[in-house]
Amino acid sequence: MTIQRINPGPRMSGAVVHGNTVYLAGQVAEKTAGQSVAEQTKEILAKIDDLLQQAGTDKSKLLMVNIWITDMATFQEMNAVWDSWVSQGNTPARATVEAKLAAPQFKVEIAVIAAK
Repeated sequence: MTIQRINPGPRMSGAVVHGNTVYLAGQVAEKTAGQSVAEQTKEILAKIDDLLQQAGTDKSKLLMVNIWITDMATFQEMNAVWDSWVSQGNTPARATVEAKLAAPQFKVEIAVIAAK
């Protein structure tokens, strides 16, 4: 079985496709870094849409999502954006955890696994 790497870099790939499974690296907001959790979440979900499309799938095929936020007080703010984005009737298994992220300007990080 072949392995396809999307946007490979020296440390990680943006996504890896193996068989009919797509694994996305944790995505953070670059353009909206330092802005609100809602703005960062919107940017991240758009990046996820793009990577899934490049891998030949979409958000209706999400299997598992891990979300890290720096402050659980922003959980509802993040969920408001998530709820308007996620494919209704196709919601994935999901975990959300409060964590310190790689840099202080990042408030949200999201990683997903999807089927093709």
